[in-house]
Amino acid sequence: MKIKKRKIKYAAIFFICWFAFWVILVDGVLKFQTLVDYFGSYALVEISLLLLVILPTLAVYKLTKEPKGE
Repeated sequence: MKIKKRKIKYAAIFFICWFAFWVILVDGVLKFQTLVDYFGSYALVEISLLLLVILPTLAVYKLTKEPKGE
């Protein structure tokens, strides 16, 4: 499988922005401990937040189109 630089670049940009959004939302607005108290499990909240960042990033990578010339 050939590495697609354009796809990785777009996925990386999306990852950084999306991760920053969730950090601001969870740490600043919702408060992490509040989420842990609400859901009752530190591991559940942590895994959910990781999946909320990783899965959309993979989707951006998969859906990014390469130009026809490359």
